[in-house]
Amino acid sequence: MAAMASGSPALLVLLLLLPLLFSIDGCAAGTTMPTIRAQRGKPNTNSKQPPAPAVRALVQSTCNATTYYDLCVAALVSDPHSSTADLRGLCAIAVSAAATNASATASDLANATSSSSAATPGPVAGSSEPGSDGRAHVQALLLQACAAKYGEAREALLEARESVGEEAYDYAFIHVSAAAEYPAVCRTLFRRKRVAYPVELAKREEALEHLCTVAIDIITLLA
Repeated sequence: MAAMASGSPALLVLLLLLPLLFSIDGCAAGTTMPTIRAQRGKPNTNSKQPPAPAVRALVQSTCNATTYYDLCVAALVSDPHSSTADLRGLCAIAVSAAATNASATASDLANATSSSSAATPGPVAGSSEPGSDGRAHVQALLLQACAAKYGEAREALLEARESVGEEAYDYAFIHVSAAAEYPAVCRTLFRRKRVAYPVELAKREEALEHLCTVAIDIITLLA
């Protein structure tokens, strides 16, 4: 090696520079690759930034002031506008979530009523069990009444959302409170007719009541 170095100075310089060249190429490759490829299943932070921490903090602090924190967070983050909404915007989202819930229940009950009426239009004369068809007919009528009540709850919640937009929070509070009471009327109708209250309907009533409670809690923060 010494003989080669003494006989060829240019070759010695080239040999000394090769490690430096390789290290420069390696550094350049290491700095450019992450900006080109994003990891599978993760967002590319170079093209789109995640929601600002202040927005997430507002959702969390708002829901901390409600009775049902987990439900509140789930309802708010399900709407993409929650990432930029202020407190009034979050309130509108909460009211809309309750309205959507009431609308879905009203639709399901209306469909169930139609199916039940088609299968059992009323008491059948000459039946060996006259009470069975009568009870089915009464239940169909009760479901129809409940569908109307959930429809009224939806309308009240839509009115509440408009009131929130107009910053008329007292009216919004009244509308949401009324919406929460309509399912209770449905339960009362079943009790008066001495017909078993469907378990699924009881779950729907509780879900809407909780969503209305969250909306009322947020309205209270604005009032």
